[in-house]
Amino acid sequence: MNNSKETFITRFLKLEASGGITLMFAAIVALVLANTQLETYYALLIDTPVEIRVGAFEIAKPLLLWINDGLMALFFFLVGLELKRELVEGELSERRKIILPGVGAIGGMLFPALIYTLFNSGDEIAMKGWAIPAATDIAFALGILSLLGSRVPTSIKIFLTSLAIFDDIGAIIIIALFYTENISITALIIVACCIPILVFLNRRNHESKSLYVLVGIVMWVAMLKSGVHATLTGVIVAMFIPMKSKAQSDYSPLKSLEHDLHVPVAYLILPIFAFANAGIRLVGVGAEELFHGVPLGISLGLFVGKQVGIFGLCWLAIKFKFTSLPNGMTWGSLYGAAALCGVGFTMSLFIGSLAFEETGINLLFDERLGIILGSLASGIVGYLVLRLSLRSNPASN
Repeated sequence: MNNSKETFITRFLKLEASGGITLMFAAIVALVLANTQLETYYALLIDTPVEIRVGAFEIAKPLLLWINDGLMALFFFLVGLELKRELVEGELSERRKIILPGVGAIGGMLFPALIYTLFNSGDEIAMKGWAIPAATDIAFALGILSLLGSRVPTSIKIFLTSLAIFDDIGAIIIIALFYTENISITALIIVACCIPILVFLNRRNHESKSLYVLVGIVMWVAMLKSGVHATLTGVIVAMFIPMKSKAQSDYSPLKSLEHDLHVPVAYLILPIFAFANAGIRLVGVGAEELFHGVPLGISLGLFVGKQVGIFGLCWLAIKFKFTSLPNGMTWGSLYGAAALCGVGFTMSLFIGSLAFEETGINLLFDERLGIILGSLASGIVGYLVLRLSLRSNPASN
């Protein structure tokens, strides 16, 4: 690994970690507001109707859905940029480096979904949330990891980041396949017409960000009207951003966009999303709410399913010599990283909103309660296990 690449990865990880801390703060503020006399004002804010109208055409949604459908499209755009960079020249471009996080990601999605299904298989509505505990929040996970300081080996950070990228790919596929309804063929035709334009811009190596943004806005509106979730637009557009510039050998349009987006996404978009979605009222919550199938399936899926799935499949892959532990990583730190992946916060909340908002039955409280409990337990256990394992095995980068 050359010095410039190390510098880029180091800066990326530091930014994600500090962004995770900001995310925690936004979630705590939302919980405080939702459980005090300010709860009415909090609800009024996120339910504020926002409308854009041009003639007969209109997009009218409450503020919460503008955040979930609009701002999160920018988050997925950044995910797409990171994914393309990693596949072209990053950690995911080398086969031997992707086996362990790839196997871990499969276990980390499969086992939580199975645990959720175990508790909710008899409830058709509740089963819409099967994918909620399959997600990992890399910003939160790295934020917790940053509390351990310089003792954390780079190999653990790269493992977590790579696994989260695979996890994001899985989430994108799940959203595209399972959370689309009321499909509009006309709107999908418009989406399809945008793709050749993006191909043309990419082949001609156009570097103007405004052209991609313009096509992206048209595609986002069409996707929003199509019934396919609009945030997928971000990933699609990102795949067509040129990796290298023909005019400047040392300039990358993709990396430039990625750099420009990291700060607003980490310190504005994700905290706003957390603030809008994490505010659940815990006053009066008792055993009946805690042991309902949805929160129980989510919390155990995140806390137990992630640990068993990630560590278990990674252990099997290593024992059968398909791969090996990275330098600086021990069995203890691998288990701690697996536990830390149970912090599913942002992506879990996002998938939960897709699963339950349109059901007509209020399960959003249940899913948020399960996400908060599972993520909190996973974060604490992951931190403690890593702290103990890294104390006896100092970082080796």
